[in-house]
Amino acid sequence: MPSPSRLRAARLRAAALTATAVLLWSLVAGCSDDSGDEDLTAQKLDWKGCPTPSQAEGGGSPPSPLANGDEWQCATMKAPLDWDDPEGDTIGIALIRAKASGAESRRIGSLLFNFGGPGGSGVTTLPAFGEDYAALRTRYDLVSFDPRGVGRSAPVRCENDQQLDAHFQQDMTPDDSAERTTFLDNTEEFNEACEDNSKRMLPHVRTTDAARDMDLMRRVLGDTKLHYFGISYGTELGGVYAHLFPRNVGRAVFDAVVDPTQTPEQGALGQARGFQLALDNFAEDCASKTEGCPVGDTPQDVKDRIAKLLRDLDSKPIPGIFPRELTQSAATNGIAQALYSQDFWEYLTEGLEQAYAGDGRILMLLSDSMNGRSENGEYSNIAAANASINCSDDKPRYSVDHVERRLPEFRSASPLFGDFLAWGMLSCTDWAVPGAAEHPDVRAPGAAPILVIGNTGDPATPYEGARRMVAALGKGVGVELTFKGQGHGAYASKNKCVQSAVHGYLLDGKVPATGTVCS
Repeated sequence: MPSPSRLRAARLRAAALTATAVLLWSLVAGCSDDSGDEDLTAQKLDWKGCPTPSQAEGGGSPPSPLANGDEWQCATMKAPLDWDDPEGDTIGIALIRAKASGAESRRIGSLLFNFGGPGGSGVTTLPAFGEDYAALRTRYDLVSFDPRGVGRSAPVRCENDQQLDAHFQQDMTPDDSAERTTFLDNTEEFNEACEDNSKRMLPHVRTTDAARDMDLMRRVLGDTKLHYFGISYGTELGGVYAHLFPRNVGRAVFDAVVDPTQTPEQGALGQARGFQLALDNFAEDCASKTEGCPVGDTPQDVKDRIAKLLRDLDSKPIPGIFPRELTQSAATNGIAQALYSQDFWEYLTEGLEQAYAGDGRILMLLSDSMNGRSENGEYSNIAAANASINCSDDKPRYSVDHVERRLPEFRSASPLFGDFLAWGMLSCTDWAVPGAAEHPDVRAPGAAPILVIGNTGDPATPYEGARRMVAALGKGVGVELTFKGQGHGAYASKNKCVQSAVHGYLLDGKVPATGTVCS
């Protein structure tokens, strides 16, 4: 699995869902040298049919029409390259929308989505799962965007496709000094490529920059308040927005909540525990099936066999997707991908069964999905954007000695994922841009209520983060709802209790009682 700073706990919900072959797409738009002598808040968006996607968002085709035949529309909003110099150069922020399906008299405004990452393209994710939000579309224009540095919004670039293939095949859990040197060299090469290819953008992709873009977006869309649905990293972005613009917060939902109180190290350790819990749940579920579990007789046997597979792959990879082999790193990454949703457990079972027989194709497909690699071998820019945003946000820079001291605790948290997440703490070491803070500031006194949903079985954003987000937002702002379920996020599970609470708030303004529990 990639490092927590490369594709960390706040990992894109859509990236998990791409295990079902939904791939990212878009058209690249870079920086403009136009002077910002115009009033950007007065700009008019030119909504048109959506373009054919480019490599930065993963390739593919323009979005298909909605079920009722309505077309998706795309536009580009101008925003300052540097928010400290708002009259300077501008960049283009790519937007997509589906206009409200209900009567104009009942339209509330726009509902802005961010699906996570950081580094995920909202321009591709929203139409991929747009029908999941059909009920919300009755009263809102559904709107999403590629955050700055992502996809079609002045995308950052690091390594090319061939280099990324090698990067993701490397041993990410070094066992000796030689492997450690190779791992550090590869990390340094990736980071230097980011600086070489994206030097102009790297200082301007922090979450605070994206939050300011969202407030400009609110004004350009014609909304008095920002109505918002944030998932995974989108909850962190939403919290930062609420801190910067508390009086502009409208109806907002945070789902699959990032813990805003943690350092990157604490977040990585929490993710190790979260993925281990998800693996435990998968193993128990498989072993409980009446027809038998093809990858183990008992829950412990399932986990023991997975551990043996990974040990064997460390020294002897098996054929994957030609010409690449399934390495220990790729297999672990694929397993993590499948743990994002209970819907994917069947793919994990099939992939493990296949790997035990010497065929690594399914686990490699899952790993490719996590990394943003399409079937034609091209990568979206999710890895580059994720690293750039995280390393610009996160102030801590860790050392090899620090990681080695912390390895025992990470291994105790997860025998399977602990090493990967511990070594991943080195991702931002020697990054070209200093990190902004130990953790995001989401204090939002005076903001409207924000519905904060925690899932007890979430592997990537552990449940405890939701309660800490509620506390950090401040008294009278965060409203906690617990979902006793599996997977990354709650609304997408289609649980009637969760969706009823979300619809009641977003559509009718009814704030559920804090402490509500759905199962």
